Amino acid sequence: MNNIISTGNSQKSILGIGNALVDVLINITDDSVLQKFGLPKGSMTLVDATLSAEIKKETKNTNRIIQTGGSAANTVHGIAKLGGKCGYIGKISDDDFGNFYLDDFKKNQINAHFFFSETGTGHATGLISPDSERTFGTYLGAALELTPEEMIPDIFSNYGIMHIEGYLVQNHALIDAAMSIAKQNGLLVSIDMASFNIVEENLDFLHGIIRKYVDIVFANEEEATALTGKNPEEALVEIAEMCSVAVVKLGANGSLIKSGDRTIRIDAISAKSIDTTGAGDIYAAGFLYALAENLDLEIAGKIGSLLAGNVVEVIGAKIPLETWEKLLPQIEIMKVN
Repeated sequence: MNNIISTGNSQKSILGIGNALVDVLINITDDSVLQKFGLPKGSMTLVDATLSAEIKKETKNTNRIIQTGGSAANTVHGIAKLGGKCGYIGKISDDDFGNFYLDDFKKNQINAHFFFSETGTGHATGLISPDSERTFGTYLGAALELTPEEMIPDIFSNYGIMHIEGYLVQNHALIDAAMSIAKQNGLLVSIDMASFNIVEENLDFLHGIIRKYVDIVFANEEEATALTGKNPEEALVEIAEMCSVAVVKLGANGSLIKSGDRTIRIDAISAKSIDTTGAGDIYAAGFLYALAENLDLEIAGKIGSLLAGNVVEVIGAKIPLETWEKLLPQIEIMKVN
């Protein structure tokens, strides 16, 4: 076994923490709507309920898909499809979106640790450009009200890895509390940087928590550059000096993994990309599932790459059931080779 870190047991459960959001995914014919509402292409921008409604109104004649979403939730969803043990902490409301969310998690046998709010369930409007890039205008709603006090130590006790999304960085105290409790309970801590603009706005905080708590960092090219000011290859080296495992995702060019003195390049699979929504989330699902199974880092990267290459061929962050039926036997072979 060559991987630097191990969860210790034959398999460990993975706990995700994030903004519980319903994704409303909309194909746009050009990027003019992004400019109209001041949404930087490829970013996640927080919007209020009014602006969220205006974006939906502007695109009302365009095809859309509604799915459960949120970065860490997408990752946990993927882990569940792989057969991994997993749970999720989030905050929703007792409304249509919230009930839709809860039903989906029950159906997929994800151990849900949901808190409830009077504020409406959050939703993210994902605008998919013709080049398949996605831009989110996100109304956090109830998700914004998840608090440090709700990070109850008992929730963490049955897990081996905690995966937290960078989108939660608007609440520094929440992230600090969750990571601190996770480490006290012996969990490995994983974070996905989430969006380059969020990294830029919270640079000092992110550097601090990575060095203090984090074992595994996931970042795409833009996020890695925002975090370090360097190109992806150099950024990988700097991030790996802060934590045990650094992963920089390069889209169609694959991904880079570094742990200690070991650097691994993972090729992307051949794919016809129509929507990049959830590609990084599902890559993390494959990677963390493999680590929970105590598989080598290279196998983890290959499973992540396989999943990411399949999700970009569909609209939304969820791989269709019929595709999972083809992928799972391939992954079982990868696990033993």
